[in-house]
Amino acid sequence: MIRDKDQFYRIQRLPPYVFVEVNELKAQLRRDGMDIIDFGFGNPDMPTPRHIVDKLIETVQKPRTTGYSASRGIRGLRRACSRYYKRRFGVDLDPDTEVVATIGSKEGFANLAQAITAPGDVVYAPDPSYPLHAYGFVIAGAEIQPIPAITADEYLGGIKAALSRTEKPPMAIVVCFPSNPTGHIADLSFYREIVQVARDHDIIILSDLAYSEIYFSSAPPSILQVEGAKEVAVETISLSKTYAMAGWRMGFAVGAPYLIEALARVKSYLDYGAFTPIQVAACAALDGPQECVLDHRMTYRTRRDVLIESFGRADWDIPSPDASMFVWAPLPERFREMGSLQFSKLLMTKAAVAVSAGVGFGENGEGYVRIALVENEQRIRQAARNIRQFFSTLRENAAE
Repeated sequence: MIRDKDQFYRIQRLPPYVFVEVNELKAQLRRDGMDIIDFGFGNPDMPTPRHIVDKLIETVQKPRTTGYSASRGIRGLRRACSRYYKRRFGVDLDPDTEVVATIGSKEGFANLAQAITAPGDVVYAPDPSYPLHAYGFVIAGAEIQPIPAITADEYLGGIKAALSRTEKPPMAIVVCFPSNPTGHIADLSFYREIVQVARDHDIIILSDLAYSEIYFSSAPPSILQVEGAKEVAVETISLSKTYAMAGWRMGFAVGAPYLIEALARVKSYLDYGAFTPIQVAACAALDGPQECVLDHRMTYRTRRDVLIESFGRADWDIPSPDASMFVWAPLPERFREMGSLQFSKLLMTKAAVAVSAGVGFGENGEGYVRIALVENEQRIRQAARNIRQFFSTLRENAAE
């Protein structure tokens, strides 16, 4: 019997991945020789800092470091993570009970969903948001209740309204600020309120803080700065964007000991942790010179400013984000009826500019596209010229 992938329970619960359609078009256009300026994928383009690479090279040459590692992460790395939290947020973490090293924050988040979710559990997830925030739980068998979340205040208000209408609260609430895709941040008052909501209703909070170091105004806080948060919350954090280490796949889950232990137990069945030399190099990232963090932040700030200014001159007005490596752009008015997916495809074929359709981040993402700040200033300005020419041609055709 020939089986079809769509017969499997978990595959049936996953909708078609919106980004696949755009990526296939991008690949075809590149095969045809088109130079696509690609803002679609949040893949940092700057090199990993030299001192981190040097530590990897040094460590990988030691034979005893190339065997199986520890699924929880080597203790030196967990201690380095604890020092980072103390230095950055003023939060004390026990490296043995409140920290697990993960193979990127995405793996940690997905495995935590597997660890704590039973079929039929309800989870509140922000909409729009990074797809894993909802579908990590969907894969585990949960039911997702999306809550509008363009801003932190909108999300908090939506959570309170949803709780007032239900007799059974959710088992978990997902939080992601600075937000992927919107770039909005949350302040400590938001975290205080949502921790209180969680404590009042016996709800777990999963906070994604992947963009903790990419900010352009005030530094984003951690939920663990709130008193009592460690009783209800786990936070995932990543080195991918902070240190341009996306392909290294190194992150952490920190917080409530019982949730950290649940994650560690699941991971013990699934993996042996990240490659030890990568973990040692991650220690060098967290404990070493931090000028690279500021350099990366300033690079993203400059790119943000160039993009907002040059796209504005091309007749596409876009709000400036407070944080993250993304710009959340409303569709130009003349294109709003066609929707974000069709606009993304049109922009690629007519202006050689690739962006991510907002609808891929949830229903409330419709009407927007996400633009990743992963092209240099020259390429950003070229994209703006391409877009201006595309818009101008449309106006000329409409006038005929």
